[in-house]
Amino acid sequence: MEKKPLHITNGSVLTNVLTDLKVEGDMLTWQEMLCEGPTIEHINSEEFLEIRKSFLNEFYDIELNIDEIKEELDKLNHVENYSEIVLWFEYDLFCHINMVAVISLLHQKKINLPLYLVSSGRGEGSKGLIGLSELSSQQLIKHYKKKVRLTDEDIEIATTVWGIYCGVDHNLLKPFIVKASSFDYLSNCLKAHLERFPNSIDGLNVIERNILEIINKYGITSKNHLLGYALNYQGYYGYGDLQLSRIIDYLEVFYTVEEDGLELNRKGHEALLGSHNFSGDIDNNMVFGGVKKSDFFFSVEKNKLIKSVLNAD
Repeated sequence: MEKKPLHITNGSVLTNVLTDLKVEGDMLTWQEMLCEGPTIEHINSEEFLEIRKSFLNEFYDIELNIDEIKEELDKLNHVENYSEIVLWFEYDLFCHINMVAVISLLHQKKINLPLYLVSSGRGEGSKGLIGLSELSSQQLIKHYKKKVRLTDEDIEIATTVWGIYCGVDHNLLKPFIVKASSFDYLSNCLKAHLERFPNSIDGLNVIERNILEIINKYGITSKNHLLGYALNYQGYYGYGDLQLSRIIDYLEVFYTVEEDGLELNRKGHEALLGSHNFSGDIDNNMVFGGVKKSDFFFSVEKNKLIKSVLNAD
């Protein structure tokens, strides 16, 4: 039997597009959001799946179908059918954490097929960042033809980043911000990740502050209107509706919902002024890999994570 490529995509939308384009090979759809919630390094384990199932159910009321996931991942147990593996992941943090996890899974399963990456970001003639599913059919095929072969060093970087993300010291990610690799947007994503922790001055992270600034600057008429702005102006995070809606909801301590729109209340204005640290007013129960969001602040002055007062020892 002639071997063919195995494509691992960042979601069902892209899988459907590639299928419609009749791109040669089998498709494995990676349906996860590992940029949020607890993770462990060993992905190919029952413990990993149970941890993710519990998190997604508690935070997003999503019932993870473990049997369905196992069936999809079973394709990795038949690598003798494939000539190479092509990863389709985008420029943002959401995709990059999933990507390094996938590369780590391949490494853990000792799969040594040629590994390629098709990514997106700043394209020719585009002012902003563009996702793979936003590209035209012609542009997508062009990206595919220019796919990048990942080196052994690239794979080592990805697996190391995943290990650190699952660990307790995310400051260890800092050297990879300046390390050259085939991952053009890894630096931006790692910087964005560290800034997801509360700022040491005002207690807001970059995403939370951005949402409050949107309310302050624009005539936001509803939460749904705010969600649209937050989705379009989130930089390198790549968060989806579910994630940003959750953040918008818990930030309601900083704004009021009136008939004619959303307005910052006094606390919201004080938060933007940085009058004091508001982390205690925010739902900080989120976990990023191996670290609780509430355990650390991001210090702009020191450009690093520092332990919060409650966890200083």
